[in-house]
Amino acid sequence: MLQTKKIRVLIVDDSIFFRKALIDNLSKFKNIEVIGYAINAYDAKNKIPSLKPDVVTLDVEMPGMNGIDFLKQLMKEYPVPVLLVSSLNLSVFDALSAGAVDFVRKPDMTSGNNFNIFISELYRKITISSNAKVRLNHTAASTAMHNILAHNFSPSKLKLDTMIIAIGASTGGTEATLSILKQLPENIPGIVVTQHMPPGFTKMYAERLDRICKITVKEAKNGDKVLPGQALIAPGDKQMKVVKVGTHYTVSCLDGEKVSGHKPSVDVLFNSVADAAGPNAIGVILTGMGRDGASGLLKMRQKGAYTIGQNKETCVVYGMPMVAYNIGAVCIQSACENISDLILEKLK
Repeated sequence: MLQTKKIRVLIVDDSIFFRKALIDNLSKFKNIEVIGYAINAYDAKNKIPSLKPDVVTLDVEMPGMNGIDFLKQLMKEYPVPVLLVSSLNLSVFDALSAGAVDFVRKPDMTSGNNFNIFISELYRKITISSNAKVRLNHTAASTAMHNILAHNFSPSKLKLDTMIIAIGASTGGTEATLSILKQLPENIPGIVVTQHMPPGFTKMYAERLDRICKITVKEAKNGDKVLPGQALIAPGDKQMKVVKVGTHYTVSCLDGEKVSGHKPSVDVLFNSVADAAGPNAIGVILTGMGRDGASGLLKMRQKGAYTIGQNKETCVVYGMPMVAYNIGAVCIQSACENISDLILEKLK
């Protein structure tokens, strides 16, 4: 009987207690081998080339060299999938920008149940990360052409009021969504985004995007209007739907069951956009593991929407866009850096 190759994991954390907890619990999984640990970034930098891990779990906040500087060096010298294990902190997004694949929120160690949920999530994301494509930070090659398109973009008032853009993403999606939104001009139809992300982080993510992008970006609240020049990010642990009220769109952000394994779910968003906007919508499915969003995007396309899937070459994990493409949900596949141009061209 063939034995599946184990995922070799290196744990980097300065806390003796937390390191031991991770080693003890991850070692219980048959397909994971904890090959060692590092007490700080310098220690990790010395050990990674010889240990050759498949995945590194990294605490962002450590004494000495911080996780961000470490990541920037590591990605140049020894690119390896890095999974952040962090508390609620803005530095997570800087680390993702520096090349980390994904993150898991550190648990409240006083609750055994919270820790068990954390270990399950960590295990799931280690498995995903082991197959992820390490993304080196780069500047989009189409910037010059894009600037011309964005500068000359002038949609009619009808399109601004009736069109809606829906984006869904998971692993690797924080940076992919950012790369699209920061290229869009202020006079763009309203945008709704579902990114798989826990509560707390969605608000910080929206605030970060708002600082970088020309458009306004905010975490959605139940009843918010979908307005031109604004993107609404689905709040963590809520299901966000788009509803048409009279001549405008609003969002409902309510508790509910997980759909396609997620809350927020891309399928929930895309299905609602298909019903509310029909052909007056553009759907974009980005990097991520699994199939969340694929069936919803298919429904959007069947209702006449223009649908875009991120291509394999630029995905951190070519899962969700692959399933969407395979079931016929995607009108066109594209490199991430060209998706904003496709949106602008379609809205002309």
